[in-house]
Amino acid sequence: MSAKFPPQLIEVVRAAAQIAVLTGAGISAESGVPTFRQAQSGLWAQYDPQELATPQAFQRNPPLVWEWYAWRRTLVEQVQPNPGHFALAEMARRGPGLTLITQNIDGLHQKAGSPNVIELHGSIRRVKCFSEDQPVEQWAETGEIPPRCPRCGGLLRPDVVWFNENLPPQALQAAITAAKTCDLFFSIGTSGLVNPAASLPYYALERDKPVVEINPEPTPLTEYVSYSIQGPSGIVLPALVESAWPQVKAPG
Repeated sequence: MSAKFPPQLIEVVRAAAQIAVLTGAGISAESGVPTFRQAQSGLWAQYDPQELATPQAFQRNPPLVWEWYAWRRTLVEQVQPNPGHFALAEMARRGPGLTLITQNIDGLHQKAGSPNVIELHGSIRRVKCFSEDQPVEQWAETGEIPPRCPRCGGLLRPDVVWFNENLPPQALQAAITAAKTCDLFFSIGTSGLVNPAASLPYYALERDKPVVEINPEPTPLTEYVSYSIQGPSGIVLPALVESAWPQVKAPG
């Protein structure tokens, strides 16, 4: 794989002082995490996502939404980070400043060792109070579904971004700042269709900074990037890390 990388790309990776990385569902799918649509299987196939992933859906039927996310959480807990996740963690250790931004809610980047991950869509591993919009770590198990907030008695919900909700302001601003100040931007395993995340690479392009896309299929971003590498991130990223820093073997 390493022989296929343009020498200029290897030089750019080595020289970058600040790297911004955006990851999407593709990198998680390589670990076996079901995509949002794939999670509509089995007894859940009868439901439209709009019935399960909006504030209105939760207000209509809190137990139904809670149980769907509980089921999805069990699926996530059964999978492990793949070599792509580990390669990004290793890249962060190699010296350059690296800001990792993800659209994924599975926590696999953190599990692989990546620090300070910006989670644009929250995390399925956390819950928060529906009324207060604040994280909750512990609560009394009374058998009620969903459980209730220990502070205000409101219902608890997954700490994820639903349809009709804005992204967390701090996370979004941190992601924009990273895109506006990086020397090199990676777009990995994302369709490039979901805004505002899809707009992040363009902040780098507007400043004539190189953008690298790693994805099995072309996306709307492909024609604009500096380097397009079509392939699974779990194969491409370890090879790229090993090519840029051959003195240390990349994980995976």
